[in-house]
Amino acid sequence: MHIATKSGKIDLLFENDTKKLANTISKKIKKGDIIYLYGEIGVGKTTFVKYLINSLQKKNNLTVTEVISPTFALLNEYQIKQFKINHFDLFRIKSSKEIENLDLFTDRSSSITLIEWPQKIKKKPKNLIELKFNYQNDYQKRSVEIKGLSL
Repeated sequence: MHIATKSGKIDLLFENDTKKLANTISKKIKKGDIIYLYGEIGVGKTTFVKYLINSLQKKNNLTVTEVISPTFALLNEYQIKQFKINHFDLFRIKSSKEIENLDLFTDRSSSITLIEWPQKIKKKPKNLIELKFNYQNDYQKRSVEIKGLSL
């Protein structure tokens, strides 16, 4: 897969670029990994998560399901054969005290944890991968910076 990069950023000019990136990352992540997804509203975090989960479902010969943002539920779970994906959205969380009640990192060794809006989490966990989605100057183009994972 060709990924256009400049100065450490991956350009996401089209939605298909986000899909390709999610497919590539789906081959690299493993149980126990925690992925933080940073970025403004509408920048592509949930779209990336959808393609990542759907890629893992296809890879495991499962039916592709609809993936929606857990903004109101805070958590959506997806069973992928021998592991589970926990997709959190912390947008509505007001304090770090509320985060403690979610048990975000309690024995996640048999799951992959995806967290949108992780800014309120004080202590970074082990096995952390960080994706920082950004708009480019014209808001039509996007890019992502990845920390904690080599492509």
